[in-house]
Amino acid sequence: MLLLYVLGLVILVNCIFYLLFSKFSFLILAESTSVEDYPVSLIVCAKNEAENLKKNIPLWLEQDYPNFELILTNDASIDDTLLIIQEFAEIDSRIQIVDVENNEAFWASKKYALTLGIKRAKNKRMVFTDADCRPASKQWLRSMASNFSKQKQLILGYGAYEKKPGLLNKLIRYETLLTAVQYFSFAKAGIPYMGVGRNLAYTSQLYYNTNGFMSHIKVASGDDDLFVNEAATAKNTTICFEEAAFTYSEPKKSWNTWILQKKRHISTARFYKPKHKILLGVYYLFNLSFWVFAGFTFIFLDWKIPLFIVCFRFLIQFIVVGKAALKLKERSLVPFIPLLELFLLFVQLSIFISNSTSKSSRWK
Repeated sequence: MLLLYVLGLVILVNCIFYLLFSKFSFLILAESTSVEDYPVSLIVCAKNEAENLKKNIPLWLEQDYPNFELILTNDASIDDTLLIIQEFAEIDSRIQIVDVENNEAFWASKKYALTLGIKRAKNKRMVFTDADCRPASKQWLRSMASNFSKQKQLILGYGAYEKKPGLLNKLIRYETLLTAVQYFSFAKAGIPYMGVGRNLAYTSQLYYNTNGFMSHIKVASGDDDLFVNEAATAKNTTICFEEAAFTYSEPKKSWNTWILQKKRHISTARFYKPKHKILLGVYYLFNLSFWVFAGFTFIFLDWKIPLFIVCFRFLIQFIVVGKAALKLKERSLVPFIPLLELFLLFVQLSIFISNSTSKSSRWK
């Protein structure tokens, strides 16, 4: 029976986290209270992104917002990125070009390129996205910028991935959904810990008060989550999750490239504040423990005994994560939640083990 008690404890901790996640899942979208169209600088850092820029620059310029500049930072590209940027700049004066050459001290560092883009910005409020991201609507910039206020200086948005056929695409979208549920929920609970550079906004005041990326400038990734981890507080951070404010990116098409991307992202977690590392570590450990102890319990005990509490755990998971999936327009993932969770847990475990024996790589 000890095995059953351990499983019960694990499920209890699981449900405590789902209770925390319900802060986002059952959050009612409030109408924006901002009536002012603040001047905004939209900043995009691009490295070898010529084809994506051809598609997305027109979408950024078409935003229904009266006062914004588009700062396009060419990070030492070797393709036609700079040429494409220059062609668009000739026909639209809102575009400002920052052409970055490799620096020996910050070789191939996205943070260095972003820093130069931020220094070029003439507006105090800045919105960030990636070169391969398309806004969900013409209201994206307005929706993000409307969350700025005297108190709220950091806005966490949702960066989704395009829907494609296949298991890999489902896993990428599920991992993205689950990550968003976590950082939105933690932010609503007053303990913001990360955001995604695909859809993020903050003020220049916050950037300079935090000394930019200096505390982690030598870490290959983390221009988004490590900055948020350092700068975000319960008072200065808010979230934006209305559908018009989503961005969409092309997902990785091969397992190898996706796992390499995840290795780079996961490697930044060790630089988070201790309280965040503990919370995220406990969440992952008890999720993994659930599957391990549930399996042992069904093997070594009468399967009817643990069935009720295991089903209860899945019910809570379906309610909380499923509700969030509907909110973030990922309804098609709901039936597969348990299988995707199991698969993702063991993929992450393999990445943790791999990262412990290898160094992180440059961003591109």
